Amino acid sequence: MKPHAAVRLLVEGPAGTLEVVVNEVPQLARGMALIAHPHPLHGGTLDNKVVQTLAKSCVALGYIAVRMNFRGAGSSAGQHDHGEGETQDWLHVLEAMRSRYGGLPVLLAGFSFGAYVQSRVARVLGERGEQPVAVVLVAPAVGRFPVEPLSAETLVLHGDQDDVVALTDVLAWARPQQLPVTVLPGAGHFFHGYLPKLQQVVVRFCSPIGNPR
Repeated sequence: MKPHAAVRLLVEGPAGTLEVVVNEVPQLARGMALIAHPHPLHGGTLDNKVVQTLAKSCVALGYIAVRMNFRGAGSSAGQHDHGEGETQDWLHVLEAMRSRYGGLPVLLAGFSFGAYVQSRVARVLGERGEQPVAVVLVAPAVGRFPVEPLSAETLVLHGDQDDVVALTDVLAWARPQQLPVTVLPGAGHFFHGYLPKLQQVVVRFCSPIGNPR
């Protein structure tokens, strides 16, 4: 499915204006995917290749793909807030997107630090009775940040050659939750050379969600 041209928006957040890029879908949307980028103090932005791959995957599934530059990254105002303010920013962006597109089912996805933030967003939505239909965490930065426990409808994807977040740490985080971890042999933290495989795994996992099994 070919995505529509990206729509660039400015959304008012708690610490100032947030830069948001939306890839719409050419037919009735199945849902809305909020996709979070890696750590902004280490060069992470909404244009990160893994984040773009997640957006393409979600558009292929019929989800409107929403990417946001965390506060202090790109054209977003404010300063890095270690996940606290970033969680609130996503909740504000979600309300703005609901005003624009309606109350669609929500899928959360994040890469590295972004996975940590989306685990927090998932917890808040769950507490509100607005459980996301699925959560996709790519190389979640466990050990570096207190990634929240998640529901069974979660894809955790990690490379066994990740030299930023150790696979053993991810397995130790997932084990008490009995949460499966999909491992891509040979892939490093940034999935260089493995982005098509990453997209394939995400599409395969998310395709049945919301449909009869």
